[in-house]
Amino acid sequence: MDAARLIRGLHLPRRLTATRLRWGLSADEAEQKALLERAESCADSTVRYEKAS
Repeated sequence: MDAARLIRGLHLPRRLTATRLRWGLSADEAEQKALLERAESCADSTVRYEKAS
């Protein structure tokens, strides 16, 4: 893991988003707002995931 990303706090929102997408989970309004606020600082990031079967 890139230490600079971890320090900036980008790892957790990306991982949470990938997990939710993988498993088809939704986020409540408060969680979605919090993730979007954190994501503003990493607009150039890509979330990669594989759909769970």
